[in-house]
Amino acid sequence: PAEAVALLSCFVAQEKDDNEPNLTPGLEKAKEQLMNWCSSLAMMQQELRLPDITEDGAAKELRFSLVEVVLEWARGTPFDQICLMTNALEGGIVRCIMRLNETCREVREAAKLIGDKELADKMEEASHMIKRDIVFSASLYVQ
Repeated sequence: PAEAVALLSCFVAQEKDDNEPNLTPGLEKAKEQLMNWCSSLAMMQQELRLPDITEDGAAKELRFSLVEVVLEWARGTPFDQICLMTNALEGGIVRCIMRLNETCREVREAAKLIGDKELADKMEEASHMIKRDIVFSASLYVQ
């Protein structure tokens, strides 16, 4: 679940960071497979003559800069330590993790609808792993 939620971060991260994250072999393989799927999808879209699609268009939208940060957060690393792993601002990290929690919920619900209990359970566990500490504490500004 920790690696799954870390990989999902490439869909929700908004921070641009030129630093390459230090990925585990499993995440590196998953990233490569995801990039291949993006390339295949873009070629299919070109064949169907959909507008403004380039072969690397979908892949450009993926941001892998916080994958390592999210992986360490899911593993229980304190927030101050994960902030040292990236040039991203703290607010960007918090937004990414909060969006990831919502994404986990959406994937869990979709998995339940299609009858994939294993994926639903994995997303439930991933959500519990990231929903902790200062990232999900009540805001002083909202109260």
